[in-house]
Amino acid sequence: MSRVTISLDDKLLEAFDAYIKRKSYENRSEAIRDLLRRQLEQDRLEENQTEHTVACLSYVFNHHQRELARRLTQIQHSHHDLVLSTLHIHLDHENCFEIAILQGNTIDVRCFAETTIAETGVRHGNLHLVPAEIARSRHDHGHHHHPHDHPHLHDHIHPKT
Repeated sequence: MSRVTISLDDKLLEAFDAYIKRKSYENRSEAIRDLLRRQLEQDRLEENQTEHTVACLSYVFNHHQRELARRLTQIQHSHHDLVLSTLHIHLDHENCFEIAILQGNTIDVRCFAETTIAETGVRHGNLHLVPAEIARSRHDHGHHHHPHDHPHLHDHIHPKT
């Protein structure tokens, strides 16, 4: 690990130390590393420099909105290759909070999220993208339940930075 020295004016340092305390960082280095990672990820995503991503799409919707629940389910089914999992929570008699964990091509994930959020009746939509590298490998789990067991193909997702 390399050591870097930076100069900050007193007001900026005071604000940064308050941020560190508010966010419960143990030290300035940890906070700076997180801020740098976040900005580098954001830059990569904005410039479409990352092909793959893992993401969390969250949104609130009114399940009484005509046909909305059916449309949202249909969108998810038509993009089953992107949707790893969903969590559906009933907030009250009208509103539901849904979270979809996504993985795939960054542009495809963005389009899926934008389509979902644009549905009439969907509110408070938010997409959190994490640039990722996907490595496909084949390996054996070391347990054989069947005479024809064979190594399994797995995608290993490695967040960038």
